[in-house]
Amino acid sequence: MDKISRRTFIKGAAVGVGAMASGILPDQALAEAQKPKVYFTKELSPEALIRIYDKVNQGIFGKVALKLHTGEPGGPNIIPREWAKAFMAHVPNSRIVECNVLYDSPRQTTEGHRKTLETNGWSAFTSVDIMDENGDAVLPIPGGKRLTEVAVGKNLLNYDSMIALTHFKGHVMGGFGGSLKNISIGCASGKVGKKQLHSEGDTLWSGGTNFMERMVEGGKAVTNHFGPHITYINVLRNMSISCDCEGVKAAPVTLPNLGILASRDILAVDQASVDMVYALPEGVRAPMVERIESRSGLRQLTYMKEMGMGNSQYELIML
Repeated sequence: MDKISRRTFIKGAAVGVGAMASGILPDQALAEAQKPKVYFTKELSPEALIRIYDKVNQGIFGKVALKLHTGEPGGPNIIPREWAKAFMAHVPNSRIVECNVLYDSPRQTTEGHRKTLETNGWSAFTSVDIMDENGDAVLPIPGGKRLTEVAVGKNLLNYDSMIALTHFKGHVMGGFGGSLKNISIGCASGKVGKKQLHSEGDTLWSGGTNFMERMVEGGKAVTNHFGPHITYINVLRNMSISCDCEGVKAAPVTLPNLGILASRDILAVDQASVDMVYALPEGVRAPMVERIESRSGLRQLTYMKEMGMGNSQYELIML
């Protein structure tokens, strides 16, 4: 394995992404040693996914919730089903988990959600656990300033550990969707939790900085629940400025496929993913950067740091 610093990715990128890592000096040795590891492979395949997971699977045990976005009907950019099938065969006692949605979609109801799972090919090899099918459970949010608790799908409590297998992409409200959005919005129950995260007082679908903070707080509830028994993989493939929740109406893919990132640190893996986008040539990255910054998306990263959810300074390890 070759180790390279985070600076390799972000050289020449926009300053707005955050603090840049510099070379290691003697008085930085301790801080450098404490940086979380983020693994990266350019290879996009089921085999590469399994290899990178094996670098970050130390806390995974027992009944495993595999949180990924199974997509709207016919959605073109989601994690390939053959990847998920191979991955689940590698991870004993794992099951894909989802929750119903709040926006207008067949996935608002469990019945419609199951039909969509069949349409998109998931039902051909697995049974997805729609975690809020039987109601909600409430998780506390330690240190939350926007929310003190959030409703998640009740079945989340049936799992010992979680793997966030995330298709990294843009998002119409979040700016970008990484591991944080996957476990926060993705685990919130459709009727209650998602409304908590998306509402500003009586206003539904309220975006901006406050929404980013609520989304982080929802993620904090999930990371606090699983403790060391959660890990994160971001797949930087078929990246549109649109989320997979837009299905066939998503904006065209314009960014190049970059690879797979994985870490046990949620902030580090989302920071590294954003850094890779910002490191692209200006003309290539411009639509995604505009989407992120126009939605205050970088607040996801700074607030995760404030909430003690991880470290934005990381060691990047090439596989």
